[in-house]
Amino acid sequence: MTDRHADPTAATGPDLVVERANGVLRLVLNRPTTLNAASAAMVEALSATLEQAVGDDDVRAVVLTGEGRAFCSGADLAGLDPAQVADGSAMVAANRAIRAITGLDKPVLAAVNGPAAGFGCALALACDVVVAHPSATFSLTFTRLGLMPDGASTATVAASVGRARAMRMALLGERLDANEAYLHGLVSHVTTEDTFTDLVGALTEKLAEGAPLAMAATKKAINAASLPHLEQALETEHRGQMMLARTADLVEGMTAFVERRSPKFRGA
Repeated sequence: MTDRHADPTAATGPDLVVERANGVLRLVLNRPTTLNAASAAMVEALSATLEQAVGDDDVRAVVLTGEGRAFCSGADLAGLDPAQVADGSAMVAANRAIRAITGLDKPVLAAVNGPAAGFGCALALACDVVVAHPSATFSLTFTRLGLMPDGASTATVAASVGRARAMRMALLGERLDANEAYLHGLVSHVTTEDTFTDLVGALTEKLAEGAPLAMAATKKAINAASLPHLEQALETEHRGQMMLARTADLVEGMTAFVERRSPKFRGA
């Protein structure tokens, strides 16, 4: 993990780049060759950095984005087998990251610069402000693997777009482009290609200049009102994933993913 405290143009790190400048903590998911698939090291570094920012007066706002042409393509399944999914460690790590974002006493802005799929979608939607580049897409692809949504996305998506659209995204794997996501209330802002960077910068500056205690209290209150069952959702998702992780359907789903074919699920 790279951590620069003053230079806003920090050098590239292994899985996560951490930049600090002018009260802003900028976190860049940095595995562009995998479309920023979330590795264990990336998720651990992300969670630890956000947890360390709690109560840090030098951090007034956080920006989360991806390197290259994607935000995050989901969990890194390369080389993973069903037994590793079944041990539950990845799920625990994912939930830690979501809790770190929602529990942070600073506003977190997701600058979604491209596809956000699976856990990547959950990660973006856990943030307080979501700015979508025109190339951004949002999808919950879990059922294609024989799994269910996690990262509290069963709560955040339903809270944003309603039950019917949430079911379409989760059960049918429907993907929303940036404009659709904005029209359905999934994201707070959508931009043109030319205005993305400027808008992210302007919004981040405004958040960083806000009254810290008021920002923290407002975030806590809105999350309490709109996501009152966040912890329950995380626990329900964890139980569901652990059950599904022991099924033949998961083996088929992961095998089909690696072999780039459609899975043939049998309900076993």
